[in-house]
Amino acid sequence: MRLLLLVCKECQIEINSKIVSSIERGFLLFVGFTQGDDFSIIKKVIDKALSLRLFPDQNGKINLPLDKEQDQVMIVSQFTLYADCKKGRRPSFVKAINNVEGRELYNKTVDYIKNLGYRFQTGVFQEDMKVHLINDGPTTIILDSEDL
Repeated sequence: MRLLLLVCKECQIEINSKIVSSIERGFLLFVGFTQGDDFSIIKKVIDKALSLRLFPDQNGKINLPLDKEQDQVMIVSQFTLYADCKKGRRPSFVKAINNVEGRELYNKTVDYIKNLGYRFQTGVFQEDMKVHLINDGPTTIILDSEDL
């Protein structure tokens, strides 16, 4: 599993010129899956991501985690996180899981975040989405299950 985390001031998902979901301050999580990923990997990566201390405290030091009461999470499927650009100019996506298994793992990710009690919104799996984002910092973190 690969996850791209962006700290945001706001984020909106647009499909066919219509805003389908939006959040204010929080995390935008792009999630992608590969062969062998399962719920234990989802749990490990999501627990790590949601516990990162990426917000400033009263002294301006980056020291606070996501606040379940005030902050929100936007979850977007992103198979292109498994792009292989080693050869040629067109990325290969053979390391990305197929869309049937990907949808299942994406839904498990959303359910897990929901069960943890976070306020969240989602993109729409396998749709052409426009992501509008005000990245705060900008803070962008990459998590890969193979590195955890």
